[in-house]
Amino acid sequence: MAVDTDILPPRYRGPQPIGRGGMGEIYRATDTVLGRAVAIKVLAEPYAQDESIRARFTREALAAARLSGQPNTVMIYDVGEHEGRPYIVMEYLSGGSLDDVLREDGAQPAERVFAWLGQAAAALDAAHKHGVVHRDVKPGNLMLDRDGHVHVGDFGIASAAGMDSLTLTGTVLGTAGYLSPEQAQGDRATPASDRYALAVVAYELLTGGRPFQAESPTAEAAAHLHADVPSVCDGSSLPRELDPVFRTALAKDPARRFGGCAEFVAALRAAMDDAAGSTRAFPRVWEPPTVRPRRRRGAWPVLAGLLLLGIVAGALAAYLLTRGGDQHAAPPPRATTVTQHVTTTPAAPPATGASGHELNDQGYAKMQAGDYAGALPLVQQAVQKLSGVGPSDPYEGYANYNLGYTLLQLGRCNEAIAYLQRAAALEPKRSEPKHALKRAEKC
Repeated sequence: MAVDTDILPPRYRGPQPIGRGGMGEIYRATDTVLGRAVAIKVLAEPYAQDESIRARFTREALAAARLSGQPNTVMIYDVGEHEGRPYIVMEYLSGGSLDDVLREDGAQPAERVFAWLGQAAAALDAAHKHGVVHRDVKPGNLMLDRDGHVHVGDFGIASAAGMDSLTLTGTVLGTAGYLSPEQAQGDRATPASDRYALAVVAYELLTGGRPFQAESPTAEAAAHLHADVPSVCDGSSLPRELDPVFRTALAKDPARRFGGCAEFVAALRAAMDDAAGSTRAFPRVWEPPTVRPRRRRGAWPVLAGLLLLGIVAGALAAYLLTRGGDQHAAPPPRATTVTQHVTTTPAAPPATGASGHELNDQGYAKMQAGDYAGALPLVQQAVQKLSGVGPSDPYEGYANYNLGYTLLQLGRCNEAIAYLQRAAALEPKRSEPKHALKRAEKC
């Protein structure tokens, strides 16, 4: 139900309250000029009288506006002031936040978490390149669009390098559960502080709880300073290979953490992939394992299959012979069956809004089943979406290999070569792309 209020300019109609931020109220309204739904953050009345807070709120808008157009960042459409209260008009995202997801469903599947983290990492790394530190990375500020993609929003207490800072050393701003050790001590936040907070979010999404969760914010902040990082295995089925990654990402010394958010996410993926080598808890994405088991099978299953095919072929031949030499009889049954299977089996369309990682894994599942025609459109889109993310994210190499191998299996050798060459360049230590490339160049 719309709120009867004139706190917004006439351009924005039908405001509905949808939340409260640290410094103001948030409304959903309709932009009557452009005809679209927007989210509008208005500085709360008590703060609007304080000049220093008004300056901080305006700085938030300027910092966030500098990032508009960056990947996975909430867009800023308008900044202004109405009836003495500053406001920011932002992109409206209807999917809620990761905090909502955690409250409703708890821990999430690893691949879904990695996709979300990769999207948040892209936004934060871009912000850091522009000199902006978020300072309050947490699930509530990671918003979901209708396709389930994450957008980082609410740079509500962000600081921009080169701009006068209202958040001085000794003043703690941020949420205790995601506060870096340096912030807990009152030191100035840096990009390494955002990377620490993202690691806390990752831990919570994977396990359902924060690493230093405590009964009070003070105790939790103290744990960030002094406690060891607990294992992700405690109370979960996650592999121990993830523990060294989190120990680095949550290091007390900022200099010992990962150099970028994307680097952290890539390390998580690599650790999970390494663990899959022994536990099979996470799908491999190189040589389809269905190829190797065939070499280990005994002779009896193969002979039985050939015998069954012989019986079926004999029955079909007897049927055709009894038809009295019909000139329109079908061609030999083996060729007809193969042709019809290849041309009439439709490729399954990819899920709407799926990430490159998800598309690659969906395509790989079809490769495992021997459905290379169905895998083709999935791995093609995976390669497009993952273009340029490697080698820090190994999935670009995986997707290129899977596409090249699929084309090879479909007899499209010339097309496969470029993708296999790309995979070999991205993953020079892996032997599979090189072997497949030799096959493609010979066929």
